[in-house]
Amino acid sequence: MNMNILLAEDDEDIVKLIKLYLENESYNILWAKDGQEAYEIFLNEKVDLALLDIMMPKMNGFELTKNIRAKSNIPIVILSAAHLDSDKILGLNLGADDYLVKPFNPLELVARINAQFRRFHHLGNVNSASGDDGKITLGDLTLDTHQLTLEKNGTPIALTATEYKILVMLMKSPGRVFTKMQIYEEVNGDYYANDDNTMMVHISNLRDKIEEDPKNPQYIKTVRGLGYKIERI
Repeated sequence: MNMNILLAEDDEDIVKLIKLYLENESYNILWAKDGQEAYEIFLNEKVDLALLDIMMPKMNGFELTKNIRAKSNIPIVILSAAHLDSDKILGLNLGADDYLVKPFNPLELVARINAQFRRFHHLGNVNSASGDDGKITLGDLTLDTHQLTLEKNGTPIALTATEYKILVMLMKSPGRVFTKMQIYEEVNGDYYANDDNTMMVHISNLRDKIEEDPKNPQYIKTVRGLGYKIERI
């Protein structure tokens, strides 16, 4: 089954390069030259993953990420010349799952997109640690691996695809310590330089959503010098 990738990019040379590599992987590319056109495609077509530039006419990539995330949990990968940590953190906080800086290695881009699809579209096959109903419960949190949802005290909590994958990994093995590299490789594929900061942002966003006091977390604990674990509560 071919997957549709929404590509929002106004540089035609970059578009040609990306299409060459991704179409070789049998992906179908839905190209938009500006953010508004991309959003209209998202609303009217079946989109399985969004690959977004930041600096675009009519609607920039940050705004587009926010608008897409408000309606869908599809994987979003930002591809941008903006290389500052603040830009990367903003993109991830708005709901992006990954962030690559231009100039990029097209083979790395393909690897990251393949990893996003491999994990996102098989989330429903996660085996539950708590029975055939597909639910994993820790404290006030209930993760439904059949419906791909999270509730806290019965109240739904919206997660990005990456946040969901991290939480599945942690909640399936409460008390176990995972390094940042282990978590990143599990949810996004191969580990690359500077991905530590990306993982820290995702963990911070998860804490903001599930913790009563994100600065003094009860669930996701940092194990200094090692990584993260989720407590048995």
